Amino acid sequence: MARAPAGDALPALSAEDLDAFARHLAASPATTRGAYLRDAAVLARAAAPRDLASLARADLARVLAGLHARGLAGRSLARMLSAWRAFYRFLGVADPARREDPTAGLRPPRSPRRLPSALSPEEAAKLVAIDGDGFLARRDRALVELAYSSGLRLSELAGLDVGGVDLAAAEVRVLGKGAKERIVPVGAAALEALRAWLPVRAAHAPGGTQALFVGARGARLSRRAIQQRLAVLAVVQGLDRHVHPHMLRHSFASHLLQSSGDLRAVQEMLGHASIASTQVYTHLDFQALARAYDAAHPRARRRR
Repeated sequence: MARAPAGDALPALSAEDLDAFARHLAASPATTRGAYLRDAAVLARAAAPRDLASLARADLARVLAGLHARGLAGRSLARMLSAWRAFYRFLGVADPARREDPTAGLRPPRSPRRLPSALSPEEAAKLVAIDGDGFLARRDRALVELAYSSGLRLSELAGLDVGGVDLAAAEVRVLGKGAKERIVPVGAAALEALRAWLPVRAAHAPGGTQALFVGARGARLSRRAIQQRLAVLAVVQGLDRHVHPHMLRHSFASHLLQSSGDLRAVQEMLGHASIASTQVYTHLDFQALARAYDAAHPRARRRR
């Protein structure tokens, strides 16, 4: 990707339209203003010596294709196209004779969908094998076991209250995206960790605190605190890569799908509104099968 100079000033582009666009964006946040001006400047350089107001849809499509060929990702091109649309909307408002928008109907090229990163079952077992019997050890064990056992989102972990845990029924009640409540089963190891944690939590948390996971002073753990703690635990437990809460959710889903093959059940437990969101884990499962094939099949070994 060609990088435009940083800052709000345009790089050696004296086009009157761009100067007027810069004045139009003066009241916008600095980050938005700078990004829009840089993206409009990229278009101006690619289209030179033609004036931006004279470009047609086909011209913009060629610029997009050229940027994509040079390695710009679909997401970056989508952001750039948004800036171009804002520029041409501005031209249309400033001059009714320029109301034709060459960005109309343009779509950026799609980037390949990145598969979520998941732990192997062995890595997950290593992560949850937290030694100790003190406050931090019991809390961290319960936190990690529950995240991996039930596939909870970070926001759901941080927002979970003691009242949402039903040890007798082996389930938790969480509030997911769109304030949708769902009930998720809890595995035996997570139940054991929660039973060990709850008495310690009660001794540290003030009477009015409902949070399931609290810090040493009794306050609810924030999302950021959970992220940081999990990253530290991964190092302490000897994992050689960064671990974050969403990785545990991915691991839960892919491991459950590998063992059960029940995509609908995984969808329900993850709280996905569409099964299309859950189907990404079938690709993860296929990748694991492909690695096993390459490692073990005689024909695969002979091919290498």
